[in-house]
Amino acid sequence: MDDAPTGLTCRLEVASWPRLALSASFGVPEGGWHRTEAIGGGAMRCPYCRHADSRVVDSREAEDGQLIRRRRACPECGKRFTTVEEAVLAVVKRSGVTEPFSRVKIMTGVRKACQGRPVDEDAIALLAQKVEETIRARGAAEVPSHEVGLAILGPLRDLDEVAYLRFASVYRSFDSLGDFEREIASLRADRQQGPDAAGPAGAQRQPAPVG
Repeated sequence: MDDAPTGLTCRLEVASWPRLALSASFGVPEGGWHRTEAIGGGAMRCPYCRHADSRVVDSREAEDGQLIRRRRACPECGKRFTTVEEAVLAVVKRSGVTEPFSRVKIMTGVRKACQGRPVDEDAIALLAQKVEETIRARGAAEVPSHEVGLAILGPLRDLDEVAYLRFASVYRSFDSLGDFEREIASLRADRQQGPDAAGPAGAQRQPAPVG
């Protein structure tokens, strides 16, 4: 029988592995619970006896390669535990502050733009997933916030044109009726030219210039 309890998840940042978050799943032993710690060189401290290192006995990918689960054994006390490694995608805001990419924030912004429109929650969730896949496919650990906004505009334009105009007006700071007119003219032109005007499947269309 596996001697490693499960049920409690703890998340920590590993200084020696930039942009790599680790989660350790383990239970609550008698006397309370302990947090796993990563120490110099990426070694993982045992959550039970606090020994300074542990040995990886098995590694498996999960969620289409987004996560790596590692089974570890402590050479001191012999107990086993599991860590989960996940690449952390950081968004760099205009102020220079970085924060973890959040699919929930994408959904919240799109949901507001879609208020009152015939767009269901599943469609919003799918859009947010597409945006995350687009951003992660670039392979960068950090992405500017404006690139996240651009990644939203294309799928949202295909999903609902009214919601797209609402989102674009805020994201691109429309300040006159002319800005809306130019964007609407661009939508009409694309519609008249047909789907081939958008280019290959998945190609991102550029919004009309403002000003």
